[in-house]
Amino acid sequence: MARVVVDVTLKPEILDPQGRAVQGALGRLGLAGVTSVRQGKQFVIELEGTLDADRRASLDELAATLLSNPVIEDFTLTVEDAG
Repeated sequence: MARVVVDVTLKPEILDPQGRAVQGALGRLGLAGVTSVRQGKQFVIELEGTLDADRRASLDELAATLLSNPVIEDFTLTVEDAG
């Protein structure tokens, strides 16, 4: 069994109003020195069997087209052992 984690974040040049709001709130709540907060989303996909090159390529394509918006978002795909 394999676990694939896809983290999706806004590209650095895209404004992040939610991140800015959290950054302001952190300062008001006493956490000093926060220079930036960026929000994102995470997908955890558990797969039966092994993760071969073909399945990995399919997951990369799905992350690029279904799970993220390539115009405004970047993604990273990490494979973990769910064993």
